[in-house]
Amino acid sequence: MKLSIVTTLYRSATTIDEFYRRAISAAKSITDDIELVMVNDGSPDESIEIALDLHRADPRVVVVDLSRNFGHHKAMMTGLAHATGDRVFLIDCDLEEEPELLTRFHERLEKADCDVVFGVQEARRGGLVERVTGEVFFSLIDALSDQKIPRNNVVARLMTRDYVRVLVRHRDREFMMIHLMQLAGFRQVPVVVRKHALSPSTYSFRMRTEMAIKYLTTTSTRLLYLIFYIGSSIFGLSLCVVAYFVLRYFTSGIGVDGFTSQIVSIWFLGGLITLILGIFGLYIANILAETKRRPYAVIRQVHRTNKVDSKLTVHSVTDIAHPHSPSKFFIDQERG
Repeated sequence: MKLSIVTTLYRSATTIDEFYRRAISAAKSITDDIELVMVNDGSPDESIEIALDLHRADPRVVVVDLSRNFGHHKAMMTGLAHATGDRVFLIDCDLEEEPELLTRFHERLEKADCDVVFGVQEARRGGLVERVTGEVFFSLIDALSDQKIPRNNVVARLMTRDYVRVLVRHRDREFMMIHLMQLAGFRQVPVVVRKHALSPSTYSFRMRTEMAIKYLTTTSTRLLYLIFYIGSSIFGLSLCVVAYFVLRYFTSGIGVDGFTSQIVSIWFLGGLITLILGIFGLYIANILAETKRRPYAVIRQVHRTNKVDSKLTVHSVTDIAHPHSPSKFFIDQERG
């Protein structure tokens, strides 16, 4: 059985070496056939240099160097597209999630009653703002999204080859990994883990807000139905109000007075219309991004050791695995 470990690099220079040692050590207790796929997501520090040093010293290390920073989720999908193992372990290299979780997840997966084992926290870590924003995010997802996602999940998960093959064939250009992971289906089992707070989160409040908006406008049709129902309700209510004032005028001769009520009504309806148009605009922008069919990440180079002649080879690739041709595309290139 071949085991692939997939991780992403972004400002990770201080943890790469320790992560490598601990991850390889944990993997050795399971199998000798190991590959460690490191995806450099345009890291501004010396992460890529450290990863390449590991690659030169250990042929099991594969380095995928992206042309710029494309974001955590797209970098993870890139790494999964390059993984060739029968089991694929996805984890961040910041050591907040212990690489030794691999052995726990493998023991659970070996019971053969599931295809994915993923980690969840008993409670969200971080300060008050981080916990509150996380709770608000998941509450919005539960209320407005078409599909609920597990709360307090972490990146770490061990997956079968069949599951990964389905996952990397998704054609979305704007996505959140947890959503695609749920859409892929299969039998998924959570395992409670502890996440260490070793470094500040790279997700600011603005990034979290943008992520929530993007998630809802790329996955939720319920939000569009909600807008329709709100608009219908306001239209129906306005008809009732108009009928009331017209009836009152003809029965008692009392007209409609009040400058304040008119201004409030105009501002309310104007703001509501602007909000609705803004939501529609977000959906249209996402549709535009999807119809352009651009790759969700661009790869500068793939550093992989050719096992046939044990020579160091560097593959230049200008596109990530297309949804119709996942990691097998790169394997065939290397053999050719």
